[in-house]
Amino acid sequence: MRVVIQRSLQSFVKVENQIVGEISKGLVLLICMEKGDGVSQIEKAAQKILNLRCFEDQGKMSHNILQSEGQILAISQFTLSWRGQKGNRPGFENSMAPEEANQLFERLCDLLSQSVKVSRGLFGASMKVEITNDGPVTFCLDF
Repeated sequence: MRVVIQRSLQSFVKVENQIVGEISKGLVLLICMEKGDGVSQIEKAAQKILNLRCFEDQGKMSHNILQSEGQILAISQFTLSWRGQKGNRPGFENSMAPEEANQLFERLCDLLSQSVKVSRGLFGASMKVEITNDGPVTFCLDF
């Protein structure tokens, strides 16, 4: 499982020119489920995301999303499975099959939503994502 996390001032996702998810201050998560991922990766990722100290307090990144009263916009992003080490044409053979990936994506969103407001993109859809990256602050985490 790979997650790209961007601290955001505001963000939204559109499908067919309709906003399907939006947040004010918080985190945008680009989430890729990979073959072999399961519940343990989902639980570990949820805890790491909720506890990640990436919001500023007195000039330091010392607050997490709970302390900053932020929100999450979660977007499925299967293309993150390509690491770019071989060739020039991306391959996605490490990505999990869509049905299984969607189940884990939804489970991760449900775990996160127990603590913060979570908006979502539409799994498998062609989406237009607008992110106002704050900082910019971006992290790439593998689980």
